[in-house]
Amino acid sequence: MYNIIDGNQISKVILDELKVKCSDYLKLNKKICMVDILVGDDEASKVYIENKKKKFDYVGIEFKQLCFDSSISEKELISKIEELNNDDTVNAIFVELPLPGTINEKNIIDKIASNKDVDGFSVKNLGALLQGNTGFFPCTAEGVVELLKRSNIDLNGKNCVVLGRSNVVGKPVSILLLNENATVTICHSKTKNLKEICKTADILIVAIGKAKFIDDTYVKDGVIVIDVGIHRFYEQDKKIVCGDVDFDKVANKTSYITPVPGGVGPMTVAMLLKHCIETINNE
Repeated sequence: MYNIIDGNQISKVILDELKVKCSDYLKLNKKICMVDILVGDDEASKVYIENKKKKFDYVGIEFKQLCFDSSISEKELISKIEELNNDDTVNAIFVELPLPGTINEKNIIDKIASNKDVDGFSVKNLGALLQGNTGFFPCTAEGVVELLKRSNIDLNGKNCVVLGRSNVVGKPVSILLLNENATVTICHSKTKNLKEICKTADILIVAIGKAKFIDDTYVKDGVIVIDVGIHRFYEQDKKIVCGDVDFDKVANKTSYITPVPGGVGPMTVAMLLKHCIETINNE
């Protein structure tokens, strides 16, 4: 019988811990503020931001939002970020992605001061991750490792197979696992003998962006599966929400598995809040 790794429950424990820390800082007159930048008027993004704001309110971190029309130029947006970098009342800066095609996302992210880059995507923070230094690391990747550790899963010496090589999840989570003394194999769209490699995994982390791609033929008995993907679509007028893993086919072969939704997703926001509180140490 498999065990569900409940991201909702684990993230709630983390939020409660962060709430205590934030309260302690507030007693010392140390207020924490994050500015969230949204370019355009995507309704899905607005719903996500509103849900995120509720968690900030719960923990006690001030959440400010700046909304810009999609016609804003890259130069104007950079100017605003530099203004926030120099604002001592702002601890953290978060830019909602994706940005309009007229704006180079990398240029924007790299303009955020590394000590305020709580999303962890700036060159300086990614470099710190690679070198084993302190910094803010990509939230979803960090959330995956935190899920495993808080589920009392020992990573030392484990064979971990990571499907996906993005800067958002695949690459950073691989380095974080290496830092925990795991043995890591990274697979991608050009990998040969994918099924055979996946079957060597003690821990399989899937972040490939293909709905229900991984079925029971990819996993060995007793594997731990972390599904990072999320997909929403309709089948015969029924709304389907699923991950990159076909849960119904895979679950019975696992010892632990994350559901979608309610697995990795809640951990991403929890790590973002954790980073915001950690900005106090960077002042």
